Amino acid sequence: MAEKAVFYHAGCTVCVDTEQRFVGAMNPAAYDVEVVHLGETPQRLAEAEAAGVQSVPAIVMGGAVYHINHGADLSALR
Repeated sequence: MAEKAVFYHAGCTVCVDTEQRFVGAMNPAAYDVEVVHLGETPQRLAEAEAAGVQSVPAIVMGGAVYHINHGADLSALR
């Protein structure tokens, strides 16, 4: 069974490029990746913060947060 991963982003060029390169390279047999665009679903900001996300783009998997690059702080999305 594939491990659940959540990729959070805000739609900026850094985030979109990271999604295409990073998420696209992940093995779909190993990871079930949900992509969450926080600019379109701001109601999920609290979820991202609770998971430990401080900036986007970031991916949460296995209970760990990986901040891939710095596109925007979550506070800027409020």
